[in-house]
Amino acid sequence: MVLSPFLPDNTERYIACFLVDKVVHFTISKERRTKHGDYRQPHKGQPHRISVNGSLNQYAFLITTIHELAHLTTFEKHGNRVRPHGAEWKQEFKKLFLPLLAQDILPDDVQLALSRYLADAKASSCSDDRLYRVLRRYDKNQGTLVEHLPHGAQFKLNGKIFVKGKKLRKRYECKDASNGKLYRVLGIAEIESIE
Repeated sequence: MVLSPFLPDNTERYIACFLVDKVVHFTISKERRTKHGDYRQPHKGQPHRISVNGSLNQYAFLITTIHELAHLTTFEKHGNRVRPHGAEWKQEFKKLFLPLLAQDILPDDVQLALSRYLADAKASSCSDDRLYRVLRRYDKNQGTLVEHLPHGAQFKLNGKIFVKGKKLRKRYECKDASNGKLYRVLGIAEIESIE
């Protein structure tokens, strides 16, 4: 498998060596809207399995890959005795990224946002507003975000139609057009606008 089209320059060897050393079945998947990557622990003779969406830009792909590799190393050290995104995983995630950050191979904006994110990593890079916005700059196709729409505009998200309501910090109160239920939707959620 050739990783270079998916990763930033000078990072392929680091990732490839890790995958070979840990015996990982690594899959580049089609876009999944609900997740960027996935880790599965060894089971019934199967090795560690990791999948990452091939539709991600190279920096998001790298971050997601290392996110999943951190699950692997956390599992090797602690088994299932710790929370999936607990302190142990955060420590592993940071540890795996430090050699790459030390090489100064990422663009300044990504390096800065990632360094801040690593101070207290979340379950998903999308949940960190600053990192998500920086990574979006490198997307080929930048879709419309909820925050870009005017108040009262209709939009489609996960197959449902919503009406944008008032802002509540980082989220907007949005009404499901089919049943009137209210939902809190992140302003940085990428949506389909309805003309």
